[in-house]
Amino acid sequence: MGRIGWRVFRLLLVLAVLGAGPRVEGQSREQRYDVAIIGAGASGTTAAIQAARMGARVLLVEEGPWVGGMLTAAGVTAIDGNHRLAGGLWGEFRDSLYAHYGGPEAVATGWVSNTLFEPEVAQRILRGMLDRAPGVDLQLNTSVRRIERTPDSSWTVVWHSDGDSVTYTASILIDASELGDVAAALGVPYDLGMDGRAESSEAYAPEQANDIIQDLTYVLTLRDYGPGADRTIARPAGYDPAAFACVCSTRDPAAYDDDPRIDCDKMLAYGRLPNDRYMINWPNCGNDYYLNLVERTPPERAELLKEAKLHSLRFLYYLQTELGYPNLGLDPTYPTADSLPLLPYHRESRRIHGEVRFDLNHLTEPFGQPDPLYRTAVAVGDYPIDHHHKMRPDAPEIDFIKIRAPAYGIPLGALIPRGEEGLIVAEKSISVSNIVNGATRLQPVVLGIGQAAGALAALA
Repeated sequence: MGRIGWRVFRLLLVLAVLGAGPRVEGQSREQRYDVAIIGAGASGTTAAIQAARMGARVLLVEEGPWVGGMLTAAGVTAIDGNHRLAGGLWGEFRDSLYAHYGGPEAVATGWVSNTLFEPEVAQRILRGMLDRAPGVDLQLNTSVRRIERTPDSSWTVVWHSDGDSVTYTASILIDASELGDVAAALGVPYDLGMDGRAESSEAYAPEQANDIIQDLTYVLTLRDYGPGADRTIARPAGYDPAAFACVCSTRDPAAYDDDPRIDCDKMLAYGRLPNDRYMINWPNCGNDYYLNLVERTPPERAELLKEAKLHSLRFLYYLQTELGYPNLGLDPTYPTADSLPLLPYHRESRRIHGEVRFDLNHLTEPFGQPDPLYRTAVAVGDYPIDHHHKMRPDAPEIDFIKIRAPAYGIPLGALIPRGEEGLIVAEKSISVSNIVNGATRLQPVVLGIGQAAGALAALA
């Protein structure tokens, strides 16, 4: 079977033993589940669907009012990659988009992607998939107060609701939070920032490690209100048009053709959505914003994100006034007072220390590595490594590493924290190098990671 195969087999046995006890039915304010998932983002949603379809009783907890995370609540409504690898729940989600809009051509509205959609449509589709999955208890607008192990090595999840303490127990716990907060709170070791070349053995890594992460973005979901309409917002505080002056005179780093220049109309067409709407998620002198808030408290994060929101509003004002698009205005699709998404697009998170670590060498030369991680692949991707560092000028150059291999697989051991029992990590916090995170963070891959986590949890 090989060293990696036996390692995974042993982990499955450990998890299976932990989950083998009889189910205890809930009493009043306490219930027992097979699987508890914290975070109903892209991975948490697919983890819950898959685990429930395999017969597990699932608790899915989300602090916001929407499921889907970056696909919905963050407004990243253009799929990167996997157009010819539409399997699993990602493929099911895409087929539902086709059915809603009227086929593949109806969602190929922008040049960044073959699949673009409106955030509330994706939210309804994913919520419908959850509602049809048997045995999922979805708790929205719920912040977990405490997670701890029980004497029998299962998990207790506690929060407060209507003044009462609500307690749930589960055999298996999945951390599907946006920033890996659950694993970190449980003491799981992790990395954050760029790896040094000596430790990562990656040719593109900087010489020295640092704490720089990728830029985040408060996406703008805009609507075209038609000729003659003026939806110009009030001039945002601190507005400086010079910050966005190069927005329409940049080179597309992903271009394979001979016409890599981007003008203003092409910039807008990048994320054109169905029904005269636009996703503005633009890295070049646009609304990317550098902010490392991963290890901050929730109140500190909320305060820091005010400036990121303001940066996006400044960019919108520039589009409306300097570039001449007053007809493009914020679309009130989100249940927020400012019509901005419910959360920012976090491109990077903590990266746990897993049973294995997936790095650039495993991705580009899978058959030449001492550990044949490709044999344990549980999710697949084909999009190049894409890093956003435009707002941090001192960041070492890692921009867009083109991967000529047809696809790559995420190894199962990257989802399992080293030495932990009954805990699985999904979303963007899996055990990968900083460079590889630029590929594994993308939507279809994260959906697949979640589905794999749910399958592993159900089997255990």
